[in-house]
Amino acid sequence: MDQFIEFIGNHPVLAGLWLLLVIAIFLQHRSRASKSVGPQQAVMMINRQGAVVLDVRDKKEFDAGHIVDSINIPQSKLGQRLTELNKHKEKPVVVVCKMGQQSGEACKTLQQAGFNQVVRLAGGVTEWKSQSLPLVQK
Repeated sequence: MDQFIEFIGNHPVLAGLWLLLVIAIFLQHRSRASKSVGPQQAVMMINRQGAVVLDVRDKKEFDAGHIVDSINIPQSKLGQRLTELNKHKEKPVVVVCKMGQQSGEACKTLQQAGFNQVVRLAGGVTEWKSQSLPLVQK
């Protein structure tokens, strides 16, 4: 600990840059992140509010196992295929990816397109599976 304090004293510019970098990473992550819900909350939204599940994984991953009645639009094509979701604008949308990290960007895209009730599934399909919730396989 003493060496750390001594390093900061001897290299204030490096310590300042390190601190700025940490703050920048935190702010970027926060700006990308959207509200997240766990699998149980997602099930309640689907059952009680008629939430739409949007799966942003690739077609191959989607076919390997997906949530019942989910709509598959890969993340890379979401901007081009937003019109397919226009009929669901008034419903809550649960965005799902593999591990819950890529869905934040899709949530941001949907919010910019006028979707007000957009959340992401925390942990993605991996968390869904770990809680032994059902998946449809083709």
